[in-house]
Amino acid sequence: MIQFGTGGWRALIGEEFTKANVQLVAQAVANIMIAEKVTNNGFVIGYDRRFLSDKAAAWFSEVLAGNGIQVSFIDKYVPTPIVMFKSKQIGATYSACITASHNPADYNGIKVFIEGGRDADEVITQKIEAQVANLSEADIQTAEFDNALRDNLIEIINPMNEFVDSIIDFIDVEAIKQANLRVLIDPMFGVAKNALQTVLISGRCDVDVINDTQNPAFGGLMPSPSAATLYRLKHMVSHEGYDIGIGTDGDADRLGIIDEKGNFIHPNEVLLLLYYYLLEYKGWTGSVVRNIATTHLLDKVAEAHGEKCFEVPVGFKHVSSQMEADDSLIGGESSGGLTIRGHIKGKDGVFASSLLVEMISTTGKKLSEMLDEIYDKYGYAYTAEGDCTFKPAERQRLYDRIYVEKELPEFAYEIEKVSYADGAKVYFKNGGWALARFSGTEPLLRLFAEMENQEQAEAIIKQLKDFLHV
Repeated sequence: MIQFGTGGWRALIGEEFTKANVQLVAQAVANIMIAEKVTNNGFVIGYDRRFLSDKAAAWFSEVLAGNGIQVSFIDKYVPTPIVMFKSKQIGATYSACITASHNPADYNGIKVFIEGGRDADEVITQKIEAQVANLSEADIQTAEFDNALRDNLIEIINPMNEFVDSIIDFIDVEAIKQANLRVLIDPMFGVAKNALQTVLISGRCDVDVINDTQNPAFGGLMPSPSAATLYRLKHMVSHEGYDIGIGTDGDADRLGIIDEKGNFIHPNEVLLLLYYYLLEYKGWTGSVVRNIATTHLLDKVAEAHGEKCFEVPVGFKHVSSQMEADDSLIGGESSGGLTIRGHIKGKDGVFASSLLVEMISTTGKKLSEMLDEIYDKYGYAYTAEGDCTFKPAERQRLYDRIYVEKELPEFAYEIEKVSYADGAKVYFKNGGWALARFSGTEPLLRLFAEMENQEQAEAIIKQLKDFLHV
């Protein structure tokens, strides 16, 4: 079965991620486009640096072309945000990127985007799944790639310059030029280097890059920017005098930031920094959208400025949908993805990184100083996380305890309410919270807790693990 999670369809290469299954997904998308009479709007497709990504993009394109749909094919690996940008620009109803984002190297997958270049919602992904379930390989229509090129059903494009220019037009490049910053980039063997380096060099930053070779194994690490995986970046920033270290995941839609002291800036803090900067220093207005696993300090910043904070389920499609509904200023997730009003409707690590560079340039304050300023005003909170693996046979037991029996540990804090909208989230009366939910992209149970200090938050994570026997 082909099933889409919160970040698209992802599967093990050679098991479920095969040519036949990629073609089945493509045929399903083609059938939907034909039924909705949107084939004339074209289709944009791109791919990352993973094993088979370029070939899978070609397989996908051949099926669309075989169904008479014109494909704009980005002919070099690019950040996923570029696909979304180009899709929005040309008015494509559907588009896709071949990527498994931050998943391990033996995975690949497909992200599907809808009108405006935002993540496909459950309505669309369920349509694709239903179509695939009723298709066989005999139903797949294809056109050989070179023939489709000749017949103008596939067009080779390279929107990198347009994308970079759109970011340069958005940020204060002149302020960045005056700051003379030293920046170290770690694309984690992914696709961020060209776009991000070009933006920063346009601001006359002194830019160095590590971990940028073609490496299908991602150097033996998960291509996910975290405190654990960015250890080389942390060391180099603090020991070699960089102003900021920027890590991006495999397809560059998420980021991890290192401050001038070599400290990892949690994605929660990145969201706090940018929302506070846009409101307090740039004088912009607008609400903020966060998912259920993201810091509630955003609520305090919003309230202090007369704005609202909206909580949505995990999955950036929910963030972008709510942002559109309220014309929100910023939206993001604790996993490291965010976007700003006026940019694309999906998460973009390249853009977010560029805006952080603008922030330290225009304020003249280091990242650590900006964070201290925020915590002095709104108080401190620490978010602890725990990812728990489990055997397939254990999933039902965990599901029943969390969703059916709705069992909870005997917490030391008084409970205000419990929500089961996406996992089980416990809201404590002291403002803290705890969450247990199944990952939508990996076979994991994810645990989160936010409290007023690290000791309390990590104690809750341990209590949840012990209670659930994971």
